[in-house]
Amino acid sequence: MKKILVTGCNGQLGRAINQEYGNEAEFINTDVQAGDGAIALDITKVEDVLALVRETKPDVIINCAAHTAVDLCEQQWDSAYRINAIGPRNLSIAASEVDAKLIHVSTDYVFDGNGSRPYTEFDAPGPNSAYGKTKLEGENFVKAFAGKYFILRTAWLYGDGKNFVKTMLRLSESHDKVTVVDDQVGCPTSASELAKMIHFLEPTENYGLFHAVCEGSCSWADLAEETFKLAGKNTVVERVSTEEYCRRNPGQAPRPAYSILDDYMIKLTSDFRMADWKDALKVYLSGNA
Repeated sequence: MKKILVTGCNGQLGRAINQEYGNEAEFINTDVQAGDGAIALDITKVEDVLALVRETKPDVIINCAAHTAVDLCEQQWDSAYRINAIGPRNLSIAASEVDAKLIHVSTDYVFDGNGSRPYTEFDAPGPNSAYGKTKLEGENFVKAFAGKYFILRTAWLYGDGKNFVKTMLRLSESHDKVTVVDDQVGCPTSASELAKMIHFLEPTENYGLFHAVCEGSCSWADLAEETFKLAGKNTVVERVSTEEYCRRNPGQAPRPAYSILDDYMIKLTSDFRMADWKDALKVYLSGNA
């Protein structure tokens, strides 16, 4: 049976991957802390990563671990670089040593967000936040040190864990109105859909960089409204500009205004397609994702 080592196994994507594969693979689940079937692994320490990979000899390593607190990254550059860049480097070195495939998850934040058409894998990145810069360096390390790799850039992820959709539903319990920005656009992506794409690519030799987001796009305000509609909530969405939102909530790291990704490489190289974002959201809210 295939052995798959997952980092960040207790995050939204880590859980979705375990669910997607079921009993099809033997999982070596790791996270920062042990518990819930997870082995403790600090991906920022190359010796620890090499020791575990040499001992377990996985066929595939899927890196779902990241410092994803976008605002905190601005104050914690060292920590962000260690987790988002050095971690993937260490996993790449270890994967190469045992000839394992590496699947590394990256982000839309590698782009500056000033575009006017969907970003493809052939567009040059230009991050303007600590999170985006450190994630881009992680991609570069994977390209430099991993022999067989897939880099999947995703965006606006939601699943079993803390996310925007759940936050909106929680707020709807106590608020008649919520304030949401309407001038940032992107592609809401279900963790279960991303897990399906990983499952599709993993057995292949179709290596390289891929965008991995659900089809279609919307603003954060649109996503909030669709969430309330599907969940049968009457909460009103007050649409505001990013400028107005930041004025009310100071200390925000810059967010990409235009974050729409085109899954161009997977379309060029296969028949696989991610679900439409509204369809995926409906499945998620019905409890089937």
